[in-house]
Amino acid sequence: MKNIRNFCIIAHIDHGKSTLADRLLEETKTLSSRELQAQVLDDMDLEREKGITIKSHAIQMEYLRDGQAYTLNLIDTPGHVDFSYEVSRAIASCEGALLIVDATQGIQAQTISNLYLALGHDLEIIPVINKIDMEAAMVDEVTEQIVDLIGCDPQDVIAVSAKTGVGVGDVLEAIVDRIPAPKGDEEAPLQALIFDSVFNSYRGIIAYFRIFNGTIRKGDKVKLFNTGSEYDADEIGVLKLKMSPRAELRAGDVGYIISGVKNSADIKVGDTITHVQRPAQEAIAGFEDVKPMVFAGLYPVDTDQYEELRASLEKLQLNDASLTFEPESSLALGFGFRGGFLGLLHMEIIQERLYREFNMDVITTVPNVSYKVYTTKGAVIDVHNPSGLPEPTLIDRIEEPYILAQIITKSEYLGAIIKLCIDRRGTMKNQVFLTTDRVEVNFEMPLAEIVFDFYDKLKSISRGYASFDYHQVGYQPSKLAKLDILLNGEPVDALSSLIYVDHAYDFGRRMCEKLKELIPRQQFDIAIQAAIGAKIIARETVKAVRKDVTAKCYGGDITRKRKLLEKQKAGKKRMRQVGNVEVPQEAFLAVLKMD
Repeated sequence: MKNIRNFCIIAHIDHGKSTLADRLLEETKTLSSRELQAQVLDDMDLEREKGITIKSHAIQMEYLRDGQAYTLNLIDTPGHVDFSYEVSRAIASCEGALLIVDATQGIQAQTISNLYLALGHDLEIIPVINKIDMEAAMVDEVTEQIVDLIGCDPQDVIAVSAKTGVGVGDVLEAIVDRIPAPKGDEEAPLQALIFDSVFNSYRGIIAYFRIFNGTIRKGDKVKLFNTGSEYDADEIGVLKLKMSPRAELRAGDVGYIISGVKNSADIKVGDTITHVQRPAQEAIAGFEDVKPMVFAGLYPVDTDQYEELRASLEKLQLNDASLTFEPESSLALGFGFRGGFLGLLHMEIIQERLYREFNMDVITTVPNVSYKVYTTKGAVIDVHNPSGLPEPTLIDRIEEPYILAQIITKSEYLGAIIKLCIDRRGTMKNQVFLTTDRVEVNFEMPLAEIVFDFYDKLKSISRGYASFDYHQVGYQPSKLAKLDILLNGEPVDALSSLIYVDHAYDFGRRMCEKLKELIPRQQFDIAIQAAIGAKIIARETVKAVRKDVTAKCYGGDITRKRKLLEKQKAGKKRMRQVGNVEVPQEAFLAVLKMD
């Protein structure tokens, strides 16, 4: 056990985590030159296309030093704030972390928040400066920033270039020297923490775990602590690039177990595996339950696929424990689910994965956050969906979730960023100059204001420099109104939203204009209206497609023309009563992307 090192790689987005992982795998000869490709651990098509890590990936490496063989278990983690739950799980299974900082950009918001996560679990931090081969690299300045942040010695900071491979040997040396070996008792009852799982249609659910105490052998009867379900360990092993079976795993090891579990409700990430004969007395403290930030409806395009969608979501939840969902129904879209996500990127990725991995096409409704509604009778209702709002006469007050946003930027963009935050109802808490040209500002603002496009706006204002991180700080009262969209007088509940009163008129008008472009013309006029309660605040009309019924009259009396026009008018009126308006999928998506 003294030769095992478990560590993860944490950093802000695009600071080179996966590239450094490639170099470590190359240096330890874990992969043959044929298997090597850029970002080899990002095995999902989506990760390759977008150039981001979405899942934490575990892999085992063998490293020889002075005749001693060391086993290094590496977990590469995502950098985006929407996947911070993945990072927290990786950190819980390790004893040390490589904290990577880009030499051209310096310390960013996610660097700090991931560092605090790691320090909260008492991990040994090894600071690494990456991209020293770039022309814009500021190695000395960034070293100072790291020393200020962590309080380490300047010589503890390792300078590497993950692209060219410079300094990667030093990183491996530091991992062996500085990261402590796992503590644990091989003779104690088995305690293994599940930190991830994946569904395989032939072998059932494969759970990835880290053993804290005890030993597990192939064929052992094991049980899960929280659910109490019992299984046989049909196969156990370690995670190389592919799974590699072993006869036994001991305390400190990271591996996988296949036991033919088919029911996705049985295995929960954060649960503890123990033996049936000699169970452990208590479960390992896993990770706290995830708090979704953004809610949106997921509906199958074809209503018959409701059960298939449920099965797909359950399988996806195994692999991404931060997804939550519960059934709901809508007048316009039929039966579906209310999904809880950690952010907009997370929601987009889930939608895309449902389509690619399970061939499920879904309609996503306007994302929103959950509000607390206090009624005049003294009850408190959690409202995730605008249609769940009580009658206006019964509402005493509505409270919405607030966040504390931490933004780190270059000082030249400070004015524009403060204006953006104030426009989004933010109140400034403080600002700190980290260096002469880098400043950190903290704003308290409603979560609903950052749900849509705040991050994109922030990036475009600051030319990609500003970094953003946030955490929830509770609820505060707010003036909100329910904005309904009516088509020919019928409300489309999937397009309704809860919105701040002062923004409602503007938003309603823009929404009507957008829908006018997207809804195809019918044989009758379609009135698109935005309403708050019974008051219409905006209206657009999609004109009817008309046939020229008087074309065949080439003369004669006016009454002949009038008779034909009246007949057409009556037909249009009847058609409008029976005709229904199909809202295309683009309309739902366009509302999400509305500027």
